[in-house]
Amino acid sequence: MLQKLRIHFFAKSLIKMRALCLGTYALRLYRLWIRLRNKIFSVSVRSAFQQLGIGSTLQLPITLWGEAGISIGKKVHIGPASWLLCLADKIESGKPIIQIGDGCSFAGNVTITAISNICIENKVLLGRNVHISDHTHEFKSPGLPILQQGVTLPQAVRICEGAWLGQGVVVCPGVTIGRNSVIGANSVVKSNIPAGAVAVGAPARVIRIIS
Repeated sequence: MLQKLRIHFFAKSLIKMRALCLGTYALRLYRLWIRLRNKIFSVSVRSAFQQLGIGSTLQLPITLWGEAGISIGKKVHIGPASWLLCLADKIESGKPIIQIGDGCSFAGNVTITAISNICIENKVLLGRNVHISDHTHEFKSPGLPILQQGVTLPQAVRICEGAWLGQGVVVCPGVTIGRNSVIGANSVVKSNIPAGAVAVGAPARVIRIIS
């Protein structure tokens, strides 16, 4: 009887191990396919951008508009469901409207939309659902739908090297976020943030300087 129980236990363990191995291999194949698909896409569309650096990956799905005005540096990762929208009427060679520096990492669902200029320097981290824009919708006329009122005059935005913007951060037009600053999740940045600062809230305010 004891021998039968041991054999039964061994058989069940073997089945579980096989199922676990199958699941592990399936996930490995899936991850390989995702990496391969994204790499093929990124290489295929490289020439459409003002620049798309070596080792940079655009993870599908992604929404792109005005890519001729977008410059992306080397070894940049842009996560899935992101929007990069260059809405300028005129794009000049060598003068990108949206500029993303080397080594940046965007988690996904990031929206960057520009008419004039958004500059994100090297090694910037963006959490999911970050929104950065150099313009906003106009709403001066109470009797007219917002959709028909156009947009405000653009104001350049700069995210300096090494900054980290947490999940759900909104960066408003005309803002500069300093080098190695940290912006807490769900903050709304309406004014400049100095280098090495930790800022939180809506509107974001500095609560600490990293020393």
